[in-house]
Amino acid sequence: MELFKLPLLVISLAAFLAAPISALERGGKRGSKSSGLLEMDSTIFSRHLLKDSQPQIVESLSHGYMSNAALEEAISEIGQRCGHISNIYSIGKSVKGFPLLVIEISDKPGQEEAEPAFKFIGNVHGDEPVGRELLVRLANWLCNNYMKDPLATLIVNNVHLHILPSMNPDGFDMRRRGNANNVDLNRDFPDQFYPLSDGLAQRQPETKAIIKWVEGRQFTASASLHGGALVANYPWDGAQDGSSRKEYFACPDDKTFRYMASVYSRSHYNMSLSKEFEGGIVNGALWYPIYGGMQDWNYINGGCFELTLEISDEKWPKADELPTLFEYNRISMLNLVASLVKAGIHGRIFASNNGVPLPASVMIKGSDYGVNASRIFGDFHRMLAPHESYEVAASMPGFKSKTTKIFLEDKAVSLDFVLDPEEGYTGNQAQFNRFDHDKSGFLSMYLDYFPFIFLISVLFLCFLLKRKAIFKFLKQRQPQGQKSPTSAV
Repeated sequence: MELFKLPLLVISLAAFLAAPISALERGGKRGSKSSGLLEMDSTIFSRHLLKDSQPQIVESLSHGYMSNAALEEAISEIGQRCGHISNIYSIGKSVKGFPLLVIEISDKPGQEEAEPAFKFIGNVHGDEPVGRELLVRLANWLCNNYMKDPLATLIVNNVHLHILPSMNPDGFDMRRRGNANNVDLNRDFPDQFYPLSDGLAQRQPETKAIIKWVEGRQFTASASLHGGALVANYPWDGAQDGSSRKEYFACPDDKTFRYMASVYSRSHYNMSLSKEFEGGIVNGALWYPIYGGMQDWNYINGGCFELTLEISDEKWPKADELPTLFEYNRISMLNLVASLVKAGIHGRIFASNNGVPLPASVMIKGSDYGVNASRIFGDFHRMLAPHESYEVAASMPGFKSKTTKIFLEDKAVSLDFVLDPEEGYTGNQAQFNRFDHDKSGFLSMYLDYFPFIFLISVLFLCFLLKRKAIFKFLKQRQPQGQKSPTSAV
């Protein structure tokens, strides 16, 4: 009987080896026996094996990288040194309670403005720490070069840039890919092709924090920084049939995403010269499909155009390579953020009957995913690829929709809409929307006018005191026993 079991064991082993291997990260170097990676056909992109077979991070590699405590201190120092253009806030905590700190950079940090917003997220995977280091360097560079460098000044004055250096501080501390619960955070988001997994209760704290963050702000675009390859990845990340088959699966805004990915790749030192990825960019589903990724979720649920950027061939390179990696990626990061100002359409939407800003929806014909104008200013910002014609529509319940056609050249287009209320519409909803914003937005508006209100109050008080002093002086000069003119009969 044992002789009959041996062939069955061989067949089972062969079937196991032939089965598809779950892709756990974007990219990696081509395999070899010594590297512990799978050797693949030249037409197929390589990847690391399952996490159990991934090499452990040698502790010596962590030398020169900021610890979580040092990262928190570095972020705090940026807030203190660059308080005039920065605002530090937390979007939540990791499983182990480490704060997920964000650096906001703007000429009016912490305030609502009619400007586009961009976010960078680093260290999604704990064993890919280059992003967190580069993002802190980027924040410091912007602080040092504001009003000195044209690109830095353009970004600070016209964009609200939000930088989350580490989404997964626990994974970094444990030197592993997943968080403290050993969950891959880039597979933890609700997925369009798996609607049964849309519930939030089972999500990780870090994932919930990102979801709440995106739902509470209107981000125009975003990018997460990873390691293990050199390429700019764009949606879709998965296929409609939910399979692991590698084929190009374009989203409705494919041209725009290709444009954004190319902005990064062509600005990079050598990303666009890749022999693996044409032009240094790749469609996620073509590279290899993943499900539950952050990139697709942002686009579908937040109207936020997100890229997944693989910025270093090595997941955890030696620390002395970080200055070079920053210089290789610095202009790419800056140009990607600046593209929010230099490209796409930007405008405001108002009600024709009372001029109130409207939080209307802006849709592009051919795309199912629109963007919403802000409640306070009615401003919208929509990324679009240049050298294309578009049909743009603005709509809101209670108002008549309006559509216009535009052609985008090599620069952004300003496009405002004035919507007419439908017959019988009182406009109460529009008035409500104008003031139905969060407390921070109201506070920022109040602070804008506070100096003026304070000055008027001081002048009025001075007037009252001076008037009282004059009456007192006149009363003292009046001869005793003489009645004042007002009391004479």
